[in-house]
Amino acid sequence: MAYSASSPSSSFLRSSITSHDLKAPWIRSVRLLDKCLVPSVPRDSYRMTFLVKPVCAELKRSDSVVPFAATMVAPEVEDRIETEDYEKLAKEMGHASPLEIMDKALEKFGNDIAIAFSGAEDVALIEYAKLTGRPFRVFSLDTGRLNPETYQFFDTVEKHYGIHIEYMFPDGVEVQALVRSKGLFSFYEDGHQECCRVRKVRPLRRALKGLRAWITGQRKDQSPGTRAEIPVVQVDPSFEGMDGGVGSLVKWNPVANVEGRDIWNFLQAMNVPVNSLHLQGYISIGCEPCTRPVLPGQHEREGRWWWEDAKAKECGLHKGNTRQEEVAQLNGNGNESAMVTDIFNSQNLVTLSRAGIENLAGLKNRREPWLVVLYAPWCRFCQAMEGSYVELAEKLAGSGVKVGKFRADGEQKAYAQQELQLGSFPTILFFPKHSSSAVKYSSEKRDVDSVMAFVNALR
Repeated sequence: MAYSASSPSSSFLRSSITSHDLKAPWIRSVRLLDKCLVPSVPRDSYRMTFLVKPVCAELKRSDSVVPFAATMVAPEVEDRIETEDYEKLAKEMGHASPLEIMDKALEKFGNDIAIAFSGAEDVALIEYAKLTGRPFRVFSLDTGRLNPETYQFFDTVEKHYGIHIEYMFPDGVEVQALVRSKGLFSFYEDGHQECCRVRKVRPLRRALKGLRAWITGQRKDQSPGTRAEIPVVQVDPSFEGMDGGVGSLVKWNPVANVEGRDIWNFLQAMNVPVNSLHLQGYISIGCEPCTRPVLPGQHEREGRWWWEDAKAKECGLHKGNTRQEEVAQLNGNGNESAMVTDIFNSQNLVTLSRAGIENLAGLKNRREPWLVVLYAPWCRFCQAMEGSYVELAEKLAGSGVKVGKFRADGEQKAYAQQELQLGSFPTILFFPKHSSSAVKYSSEKRDVDSVMAFVNALR
């Protein structure tokens, strides 16, 4: 499923978009196929041409509540898709535009492919699909915990494009069992994975069993460590399609190589509707209890599951795109030094070793105060604040306040958690001049002015 744009777009949105009801002019006209367009040929030849397979593979009755579970009726493809080398195709289309990729996907899979729509900025996928002039389908997961603004946005999108979104819901018995046994907000205590599995992953699995391919809004710049090498098309590594078994589902990621700011430039240029939550500082939008606005200096995914560490910022829908070496990094294992480039590189910053941070923490009377960030170079949240922290170091140069960094992942993580108040990356500490105890910066605003105010209050 698709999540939100990069953090710099937050201010851009508030200044350039004034209403979530913006309308876009139709570039090309797309209309439902009408029976009158069917040539006069023997009836049997077209007996199944315009029947639509529902996304939900379990709905097989003719009296289904979604008799035509498609946004626009598409011609059926052959019963079995011709075998293709998708790794080769991904390389060939690696520099193709999102519109080209979308057109290829819809052309190849017809009615057996659908766009996964989350109610966030992946409305761009629907706009691209419309611009191809081809029929297309859209489905969404209704977890039962979405913001009212998101439900309103679903309705706006349906009316704007003249479509019907195919909604998938969690199993009522499973939700009931989870809530009765663990309460409504158990994810705040033991992690969000179990709730996401019941409300999102399993409904998605049922939806995909009715398809041969799906289209997502994944981008490489979205999430820490998990989406860095997303191809524009791939054999889905996690889910099965209607034919069952490994390799039975193809996953298209048309905006994999597009940055969040460019997505929003496109949405503004095309004048399409957007979720009103974006105007309130929300970037990546999910369920209401697990989503909040992004603050200055934060990475876009820090608005999701904020009580958990960086390694947990995925719900499981795209776990197949997580590289194994990055999983090792996120869990503090493996040889991270050989895999990532260090950050916070500045002549105004002091790199502290384990011995250095131990000596600093052990001093009762320091000659000057210190500001130190505990970080992991692979962490996108640390990367997101790199610019502001380096700028802060420049401003504090010669002021009597030393600015340093301590890499606290891998073998140093346990020590940092026990002795340096590390909860998640990044953690900022201030070591006062005449105090043995470090003061932890508790705010999640990591812009220069906010951190400077913290320093000025203590030095």
